[in-house]
Amino acid sequence: MIRYRSVLLLCCLFIPAAAGQAIAEQQPLQMQRHSIAEGAVTDTYWGTQITDTYRSLEQLGNPKVAAWIEQQAAQARTVLNSIPGRKTLLKKMASFDGRRKSTAYSLTITDSNRYFYLKRTPKDETGKLFFRNGFKGKETLLFDPESLSEENGPTFVVSSHSPSDDGKTLAISVSANGSEDDSILIMDVDSGKLYSETIDRCRFASPSWTKDGKSFLYNRMRTVSGPEENPQYDSSTWLHRIGTDPAEDREIFSRTANPELDIDSADIPSVIYDKESGSLFGFLSTVDRRLRVFVAPLGELNAPSTKWKSLITPEDNIHDFAVKNGELYFSTPEGAPRFKIMKTQLANPDFRNAETVVDEQPEGRVDAFALTSDAMYYTFSLNGVDARLFRIEDASGSTTELSLPFKAGSAYISSKGTRFRDLWVTIAGWSSDYRRYRYNPDANTFSVETISSPASYPEYRNLKVEEIMTPSHDGMLVPLSLVYKKGLKKNGKNPVLLYGYGAYGKSLTPFFSPSMLLWTANGGVLAIAHVRGGGERGDEWHTDGMKTTKPNSWKDLIGCAEYLVKNGYTSPENIAVNGASAGGILVGMAMNERPDLFAAVIPQVGAMNPLRGEETPNGPVNVPEFGTVTIHEECMALIAMDPYLQITDGTRYPAALVTTGMNDPRVSAWQPAKFAARLQEASSSGKPVLFFADVDAGHGMGNTKTKEFEALADVLSFGLWQTGHPDFQPGK
Repeated sequence: MIRYRSVLLLCCLFIPAAAGQAIAEQQPLQMQRHSIAEGAVTDTYWGTQITDTYRSLEQLGNPKVAAWIEQQAAQARTVLNSIPGRKTLLKKMASFDGRRKSTAYSLTITDSNRYFYLKRTPKDETGKLFFRNGFKGKETLLFDPESLSEENGPTFVVSSHSPSDDGKTLAISVSANGSEDDSILIMDVDSGKLYSETIDRCRFASPSWTKDGKSFLYNRMRTVSGPEENPQYDSSTWLHRIGTDPAEDREIFSRTANPELDIDSADIPSVIYDKESGSLFGFLSTVDRRLRVFVAPLGELNAPSTKWKSLITPEDNIHDFAVKNGELYFSTPEGAPRFKIMKTQLANPDFRNAETVVDEQPEGRVDAFALTSDAMYYTFSLNGVDARLFRIEDASGSTTELSLPFKAGSAYISSKGTRFRDLWVTIAGWSSDYRRYRYNPDANTFSVETISSPASYPEYRNLKVEEIMTPSHDGMLVPLSLVYKKGLKKNGKNPVLLYGYGAYGKSLTPFFSPSMLLWTANGGVLAIAHVRGGGERGDEWHTDGMKTTKPNSWKDLIGCAEYLVKNGYTSPENIAVNGASAGGILVGMAMNERPDLFAAVIPQVGAMNPLRGEETPNGPVNVPEFGTVTIHEECMALIAMDPYLQITDGTRYPAALVTTGMNDPRVSAWQPAKFAARLQEASSSGKPVLFFADVDAGHGMGNTKTKEFEALADVLSFGLWQTGHPDFQPGK
């Protein structure tokens, strides 16, 4: 498969929420509120006046703003640390972590069968980079990011790693304190020595090695001269030869080098060398899943300038592709909202008259595919929570469903490419730990190839998982996943942690998290709402929850909460609602529309002021998902989906825990700050509104293990406090 780094406004955090009216009104903690408003700003959008009370908070460098954020963070930290039961949660998370001798992730396998991966032991805060020759080979430590850290200095992590096809050379991307501001280091694997050069400004680098393994292509952001410039605008793809000064690198693909290609300033250009076809593929990426791709022969790298030919346009509606034997296989929702897989000739593609390889399935979605030397494999899912795997033989064309080792909620497949028969699948469920298997097509068997050490969690042997369909405001049935202890009584009193995302066509597929499941260990129901805007039910499920149709997302979430109340699982005073990143819009708007339905709301690093999103570095690239103020209809939709703007004075809002990372490059920290300040001012419920800003974190990527545990403990304990759990009430 062709791989390139996504620039989605995504967050990997999964954290809870909650609050109970009676409990919150009785809590003894005295919340101090310090106004930071310094004069409202009124803007006119297409004849509509919008008053922005806390515009001053956008100036994060202002000493008054910095002092307010520091005061808010300190107060939030004091309150959160005082919640009984929080320390017990942290101890249990540490216990879970200690059960596994080591955890491996971010695995890459080269053509030479070298395994490169990050590994973390219970003593490690971040992953260290290892390699081995073959699955059973001797493990060798290559790089420890702690070697870059100084006492009281920033904490570095390995963001990604990209080995050459022969596995002899390695590009290592590192960043500090969650900033995602990557620098590339280059290592000779056999000696373990780093080359002298370092390449900075590489957030979207996506290194791709050339055929000889001596050079790689990578994206680099431009230098900026002032805060008024967007550092993400007009980035370029460069060709670097190892052992040379990056200042000598040659620009290969960019708005500057290729004015004839109509590249927008916000586009992220990247180039991948595809060894299967011997071609260069140039991508122009935003959050739009519809690909825009150009192609050029590898020999063009030796020419003074690269001559690119258009291969795929957004109008072709192609979301993924791979090449084999001169044929281009691609995944598309064109005329098939639940996706189909087709193929055409790479040299002269005809996407409209391409051959169908896997037709759209009426009962579920065709998710992904992988090519090997003798077959094509693809995954299929029902509502994003019931995964199946199929194999299509090249020789006969016959299709066979493969029997997975256990019933999988999610399944992820990978191969080494079309010159190899190797196929791996990683499967998991809400109550089933991740396992990675190698498939043997001759014996039709799966063998475990999980690098992580095994662990047992007997606490979760008696969990029940329900996959149900709940009606939304317009009668649409929305998938809702419920996880709780067997024997749960539907007495309307159970604490519920209701999580959703609903953006970018991203599916919330089943995952296993012992720490997250502590909500169920405390008698609660973990509920995952697969709302529109996600991809669980196909492409239309996504497009029915974006831009002007965005209200479907939060109305779906509201429908799920109403279902849980109606069917006796819980009551409004026991529901905590949580969303992260783009999920901030989801939970913030659900709170605004139905403040009576939730005990607490917890938006993490949330996009809480999308009307102003285009003013941030990462905003323009997100226009395809949320819209732009330059188009009337989309501007009105941005206003309607803006949680900050929709807060109304004198409303009895739920309790809130609002978080941000001061180094966040995806959602500027002032968005959650403005939302928290406005909510503190407007709410008449007397319930706490906490705003915690972490000065050593970003959007969640690159957090240390301790930060991950702390953040999750904050959400769980705050949620259990506000939903009335007796073990989490302050003063007891």
